[in-house]
Amino acid sequence: MVLKKAKRLWDRVKNGANPLGSEETPQSQLKIIPRDNHPISRKDISSPALKVLYRLNNADYQAYLVGGGVRDLLLGLHPKDFDIATDAHPEEVHGLFKNSRLIGRRFKLVHVLFGREVIEVATFRGHHEAPALSANESKSSEHGMLLRDNVYGTMEEDALRRDFTVNALYYCVKDFTIYDYANGLEDIRKRELRLIGDPETRYREDPVRMLRAVRFAVKLDFTIAAETEKPIFELASLLGNIPAARLFDEVLKLMLSGKALTTFRMLRHYNLFGQLFPGPERSLNQGPERYLRLIEQALVNTDTRIKQKKPVTPAFLYASLLWPALEDQWEKNKGNGTPPFPALQQAAQKVINIQCKSTSIPKRFSLNMKEIWELQLRLPRRSGNKAAQMISHPRFRAAYDFLLLREESGENLDGLGQWWTDYQASDENAQRKMSNSAKHPGPRPRRRKKRYSGSPPSSNR
Repeated sequence: MVLKKAKRLWDRVKNGANPLGSEETPQSQLKIIPRDNHPISRKDISSPALKVLYRLNNADYQAYLVGGGVRDLLLGLHPKDFDIATDAHPEEVHGLFKNSRLIGRRFKLVHVLFGREVIEVATFRGHHEAPALSANESKSSEHGMLLRDNVYGTMEEDALRRDFTVNALYYCVKDFTIYDYANGLEDIRKRELRLIGDPETRYREDPVRMLRAVRFAVKLDFTIAAETEKPIFELASLLGNIPAARLFDEVLKLMLSGKALTTFRMLRHYNLFGQLFPGPERSLNQGPERYLRLIEQALVNTDTRIKQKKPVTPAFLYASLLWPALEDQWEKNKGNGTPPFPALQQAAQKVINIQCKSTSIPKRFSLNMKEIWELQLRLPRRSGNKAAQMISHPRFRAAYDFLLLREESGENLDGLGQWWTDYQASDENAQRKMSNSAKHPGPRPRRRKKRYSGSPPSSNR
């Protein structure tokens, strides 16, 4: 074990790096806070996280609870996840835990699995400008974004490579102390979010940090330090360099936090929403006010469901966020002479294709979104047995909720939402009377009969 550590240290020296990393990172002022001066207790840390910490320590590795888990415990919150930082390399961590897996190329990590709980273990990162041991360890794009970063270093280097000061706190399970390299405890006291290092450089390294700044500020009810927020307005467009799949995940973190409405407003304030949803942002700026009301009410409903511990589907969320762009395109298609239903289908496909260039949408969600939208044209058709058929549709409830959103936003739908509300609350006889008296929304286009050559088609399907 000692030989492995010595070899890693010698490799850094051979490549011109300072073995302690002091020349590769900004100067830190380490503060060590003893157990009597902070509120964190082991009883607040999950048993799996403690097991990982103890096993790494017993194998003669350094291992610390780090990041959001420490931050949230200091704030009196209950962390959902516990992350660990260590001087053990990923392959060494993997070798200690049979219940683990190696993941990632950009940042190589180890996930240690305990049933449904996952403990993420990362090796201390060094400064990416330090000479790498191989060409594959560190790589940046022309915009300064880190494409690969597996340069390992010391705990101090690791702390100063983290994004925000409040996330650069390390809890030691050996003596129950906290290591603070970036004055994070003071920022927690002031409830202020501050980037470590030069903000513009840090955002260029990873533009998603701009989204994280918004997410943490909203989640923790912190203000963003002036020097940390200033570059966001100018650098928001750098999100266009981030893979669409990664941004889809970030959108879910932002909007399923329980504070989606506040998050949405802050994203628009920093010009970030338009980078994630360019079509809806154009429609919000140019279209009627009800577009904004619909999205904001959808986010209020999302927050309410999360607080009530009810499920929230990304399909409904995205259907709401994209509706302004969809309606604009739908009206344009109808204005070009396309019948309503094909016009809606064409608009849906176009809007989704454009959106997927910014944030990808898995097919299982995009298909449900299309059904929610298409059912908006079927909900007015209630005569005969159509209402009974509609209510049994697997996407009826989502389509009905979406219909209510449209009405709440100020769209005039002739009381259709109330009709469906009353219909669901009625018994079978009352439902039959309601359907029989329901007005048909208008003549349907006459379908042309198909001409067949040869023998007629079979009636079996």
